[in-house]
Amino acid sequence: MYSASDPRSTLAGDKPKSEPGWVHTSFFGSQLALFYGTAPQISDASGETWISRGQNVVIAYSKALAGGVFERVAQADEYAVIIPDAATQVEVTTAAGAEVVPGYSVVFVPPGNSTIRMLTAGAIVRLLTPKSADMADAASNAAAFEEPHPNVPPFQPWPEPPGGLKLRWYTLDVPDDPSRFGRIYRCTTFMVNFLAPRVGPRARNNVSPHHHDTFEQCSLALTGAFTHHLRWPWTTNMSVWREDEHLYCESPSVCVIPPPAIHTTTAEGPGMNQLVDIFAPPRMDFSAKPGWVLNADDYPMPNA
Repeated sequence: MYSASDPRSTLAGDKPKSEPGWVHTSFFGSQLALFYGTAPQISDASGETWISRGQNVVIAYSKALAGGVFERVAQADEYAVIIPDAATQVEVTTAAGAEVVPGYSVVFVPPGNSTIRMLTAGAIVRLLTPKSADMADAASNAAAFEEPHPNVPPFQPWPEPPGGLKLRWYTLDVPDDPSRFGRIYRCTTFMVNFLAPRVGPRARNNVSPHHHDTFEQCSLALTGAFTHHLRWPWTTNMSVWREDEHLYCESPSVCVIPPPAIHTTTAEGPGMNQLVDIFAPPRMDFSAKPGWVLNADDYPMPNA
């Protein structure tokens, strides 16, 4: 349910079409990871890294030191990097060579061997699929995904660009557009929506409760504070009913919102509240809206 002023109210459908006969017979809860006040999963000469996951995404948030190196060897698929701060600068090396990438960017890194070297200290966020088993197994909530969650279909990557996969990066310094929902970039494995920041708490009379049938929403809080509100449907089987959740979190943190939970998120901090929504694979409904995906020319849609 969206207000008329919300760009999502123009979507042809709020969710992808369910598979034939798709019925939710069981539910599972949210996954909340606080990357503050908790011990990192990795602490070494490159900095501190917190790792959490969903069914199709592994999130590694690093407070990186200048000179820190983050390497992937024989990476199975394309992965993404968010560099949230303009003052942060990195050098990314792939088989094609090295390239300096400025802060306030989203980066897509091809499979194979790659290295991210920190030219300055700063935060970086890496998004990987569970094919990166070393990272998936290191997640703080790995035990929650020892078995597949039944409401999320098996992951299928989107098509590769006609010219093949290579290092690509995109600035987040894009003007707001009221007809577009956030700043959306996609690759073969992920869709990253860097939402417009909200100054101060969200008005309680203008929220957007909605649900997705078949995909997770991974909400990454970079600055400020938020409450994630979740409610599950009542079915004829009371044994699968779940209590509502109202999950307050400061930043940095991540909440994985499972289908088909009805959910909305309210900003709570008095200052800048910055949220990033992540989907794996990309969302078809967002991709179908002309002009919403800012790098749509680089990455084709399925059957396009």
